[in-house]
Amino acid sequence: MTRSLRSILPALLALAFAPPAWTPTHAPAPTARTRTYYLAADEVTWDYVPGGQDAIAGHPYVDSAFFAKAPPQVVSTTYHKVLYREYTDSSFTTLKPRPPEWAHLGFLGPVIRAVVGDTIRVVFRNNAHRPYSVHPHGVFYDKNSEGAPYSDGVSAANKTGDSVPPAATHVYVWPVPARAGPGPMDGSSVMWMYHSHVDEVRDINSGLFGAMIITARSKARTDGSPNDVDREIVATFAQVHEEDSWLASENLPSPDSIQHLQPIPSPSERQASYPWFVKFTINGFTRGSMPLSSLTLRRGQRVRWYLMSSTNDFDVHAPHWHGNTTLIAGMRTDVAVLSFMGMTIADMQPDNLGTWLFHCHVSFHNAAGMAVRYLVTP
Repeated sequence: MTRSLRSILPALLALAFAPPAWTPTHAPAPTARTRTYYLAADEVTWDYVPGGQDAIAGHPYVDSAFFAKAPPQVVSTTYHKVLYREYTDSSFTTLKPRPPEWAHLGFLGPVIRAVVGDTIRVVFRNNAHRPYSVHPHGVFYDKNSEGAPYSDGVSAANKTGDSVPPAATHVYVWPVPARAGPGPMDGSSVMWMYHSHVDEVRDINSGLFGAMIITARSKARTDGSPNDVDREIVATFAQVHEEDSWLASENLPSPDSIQHLQPIPSPSERQASYPWFVKFTINGFTRGSMPLSSLTLRRGQRVRWYLMSSTNDFDVHAPHWHGNTTLIAGMRTDVAVLSFMGMTIADMQPDNLGTWLFHCHVSFHNAAGMAVRYLVTP
């Protein structure tokens, strides 16, 4: 063995047998706990195109999704919505600041996080002008914490969470059993949605939905986040029908005269068959208006994308990442598939620097503005 080889051999052996950079830390699993969230339904103003720029095309925003064959024109991008917002305590006087890493959530409610074995406690205040609720997917609940009114043989007194009237407060309690956490084909965490279910169509089009993240206990940090993930992103693909919002009378000139338009047969004209008040969004942003700073990743970072879709017609989506690939259930891909109210998870370790498109690959969704950008830095 040459002297030069002997001199570098220790370094080569250390490199060969070193654990990979992505190996999770093996800190003790957190103790099961009750995690309390103070959630309100607030009537607020939301801008689908903050800044007024079509960031995908690189020019001022004009709406091209008007009635069939109408020319592009400037229309309002600001709407009255009812959104879930998080507060610091049960007084509901101080909004809890949204951390910068969650700025991309847009009009979604806050992320509700828990670990298998925990209990989620949501103190819900209805600050709006009609009844709303909070209905969860995946977790365990009894009838008073279901948040969905229907005939089930349970007395109204035992189902007060099904329809919370204005100015009232209700406490939802959701235990998190193993069947709410990752399954055999999942990674260390899974995502479920929550939304108002008094009138599911109108409540969701008004803006009341969000995401829950449930982590396996053996894979959780103290704060409940998965210990093998560096960055989490929630992306909701939603075709929002403002004519079906409870606040349509405030947002549209004459909602009673608006007919629900259906896509016309020609594929080339489908996108143009929707009126300006149907918004094709990712987290409430359209035409690339989500700030690029809120989707900035680092090369080699372990990124988990939680994807979901909404409930309206043609809320079937094909999220596509330019520039990088993901793993979904162990399969390498750069396109996911979401059906109505679908949920899926994609893991990415970006290796390609630059600004990249992230959009729905259903052609008329993309043409109508269902696209944002993400940035990969060194």
